[in-house]
Amino acid sequence: MSLKLFDLTGRTALITGSSRGLGRAMAEGLAACGAKVVLNGSNEARLAQAVDEMRAAGFAAEGACFDVTDETAICTAFDRFDAEGLEIDILVNNAGIQFRKPMLELDTADWQRVIDVNLTSAFVIGREAAKRMAQRGSGKVINIGSLTSDLARATVAPYTVAKGGIKMLTKAMAAEWGELGIQSNAIAPGYMLTDMNEALVSNPDFDAWVKGRTPMRRWGKPEELAGLAIFLASDASNYVSGQLIFADGGMSSVL
Repeated sequence: MSLKLFDLTGRTALITGSSRGLGRAMAEGLAACGAKVVLNGSNEARLAQAVDEMRAAGFAAEGACFDVTDETAICTAFDRFDAEGLEIDILVNNAGIQFRKPMLELDTADWQRVIDVNLTSAFVIGREAAKRMAQRGSGKVINIGSLTSDLARATVAPYTVAKGGIKMLTKAMAAEWGELGIQSNAIAPGYMLTDMNEALVSNPDFDAWVKGRTPMRRWGKPEELAGLAIFLASDASNYVSGQLIFADGGMSSVL
């Protein structure tokens, strides 16, 4: 098999929530395979630093600062891409937040905020990207799910519902956009060493539970999502669509 199947030279990838964490790791992986990457975040200073670091590493990178829950800002960003001749060939819907509280104590506003960031943003940004991809007859959409796309855990109901929605949104995208030349798939990470999980990593009991529950007996590293993102963004996955692929050290496969 030729490695040219994984060559992303000449393609542009927009990765939401990519100034740090999983998004940054996937952006670096895509860039290492030749893609130009558009990093996104709502913190302008942190985003600018991330872009500078990517460029210093020799990658083609630029930033797009917008809030993924602001539809007007999203449409404005895509209008700017159009004006600059920037064609988004690969979209990674990675932006996400977590909020932990028992459902009996959960305010509707907090529920809605998690849904908006984790699920609705993927629809809106996916729609805007797909409109342009459809005109060119090709494109890759990669949504970021979770173990909770299939499995529930107490105190994270809105996140669980949002990530379950990501699974079905991915299938809906595949159903509607396949004939337009667009492949839509999702990655479901397990417990990863990220800023969002810092409190869990530093909790000895939870750390022991993750390691005991995961066949590989460890947390995942952000860079370990890069290979899967590259595969789903490349020609190597041209007949793969509508799939949710777990990268969880085997956790979802065992009792």
